[in-house]
Amino acid sequence: QLQLVESGGGLVQPGGSLRLSCAASGFTLDYYVIGWFRQAPGKEREGVSCISNSGGTTNYADSVKGRFTISRDNAKNTVYLQMNSLKPEDTAVYYCAAKRTIYSSRTDCNYMNYWGKGTLVTVSS
Repeated sequence: QLQLVESGGGLVQPGGSLRLSCAASGFTLDYYVIGWFRQAPGKEREGVSCISNSGGTTNYADSVKGRFTISRDNAKNTVYLQMNSLKPEDTAVYYCAAKRTIYSSRTDCNYMNYWGKGTLVTVSS
C-alpha cells in the first residue's frame, strides 16, 4: 500500500524554525517527484516547494523563497522541508505529495498522484 506520512508540525513563534518530514512506504521515492503543499484556514491549497527525483532541482513559491529548503534522502525514502524565519501567514496544514514521473520541468509538480494526510503548522506568539 502506497503511503506518505508527514511529521514535524507544531506550534512555533514567529521567527522560529521547524523541519517537516515526509516518509514514504510501499514504494521507492526515486521514481517520484515530490512536492510540499499547504492549505490555510479558509484558503485554497497552494504549492510550497517541489523537488526532482535526484534532488538536483528544486522550486519554491515566492512567499517562501529564501526561508524554506526542500531536500530528499532517497536511501531513507524521506523528503524534508526545513522552514526558517516562520511568519504567522505560514500557518497551515502542510501536505506532501508524490507523482510518478521523471522531472523535466516545473509543470511536473502539478497533478500529484499520492497525498499524505497533512501536518499542522501554527506560527503564533
